[in-house]
Amino acid sequence: MRRYPFVPRALILGAVLGSALAFMSVSSVTVSADDQSILQADHEFVQAAAKGDTAIVGKVLDADFTWTDADGKTRARAEVLASLPTPALGDESGAQVKQQIHSQVGAVMSGRDKTHVLRVWVRRPTGWRLLVYHEVTLGRQASGPSGPGVKDCENPCKTLPYKPRNEAEQAIVTSWQALETGVTNHDAAAWSPHIAEEFVMLGSSNDHPLTKADRIATLNLQKQTGFGSAPAPLVSAQMFDFGDAIVMTSHHQPYTGKPVHVSRLWIKRNGQWIMAISYQTTVQAAPAKAG
Repeated sequence: MRRYPFVPRALILGAVLGSALAFMSVSSVTVSADDQSILQADHEFVQAAAKGDTAIVGKVLDADFTWTDADGKTRARAEVLASLPTPALGDESGAQVKQQIHSQVGAVMSGRDKTHVLRVWVRRPTGWRLLVYHEVTLGRQASGPSGPGVKDCENPCKTLPYKPRNEAEQAIVTSWQALETGVTNHDAAAWSPHIAEEFVMLGSSNDHPLTKADRIATLNLQKQTGFGSAPAPLVSAQMFDFGDAIVMTSHHQPYTGKPVHVSRLWIKRNGQWIMAISYQTTVQAAPAKAG
């Protein structure tokens, strides 16, 4: 497990979305109606959350919504509405905001200094709803391999405490196990086909966002050293299916250290499921597992 940046094709929204959204950059050449509606809904959510306006916030939260703060504490919709957390970026003044749109799923990523937030919007019959809010503070946790000295990967590479509910979920599990096997073997060639070119990875134990190229470089370096670093085993997971995009939230327990909450976005491209986004936050309140 590791971390982030997404490199989009920048587009100044200016007159299209008005001055309130002019600072945003997006990943598409043209701004579609969906882009505009997601960005507008996201902007309104951010402003309402910063003001503590539970009434407005509640209108856009999905029934399965979760809020994971920078401490790794995850709250369900009812908990959030009962006591609205303070957003790590406030009203996001001065933040850099980027997005990915994949059919029925839109991911908005904002960041300022070491603090970053992922918001995953999903299309419901009633309109766009916020499914995931996930904060990460870069460099908060000491970095290190999730499986120091561990060279064999059983979970998640071979078995999982999760039963796929349909063909799409099974395809994602197969892709995920293949890429994690690549991580275990420090095999960038095996890992790369399961990762989108726009892939972004962000985590508490990384001091900067990581791209696909960054991860390939790391795997190649690990291959030279030969040090075992199997990925953290899965404890639990949920998947939310939206056609050609699936949102996955999961909980992992590394071989040493504290557990990690992860939000991933999988997309189907050219008939294959690949990972596009991974945000990983250490659960600070949990006890650390000794090695």
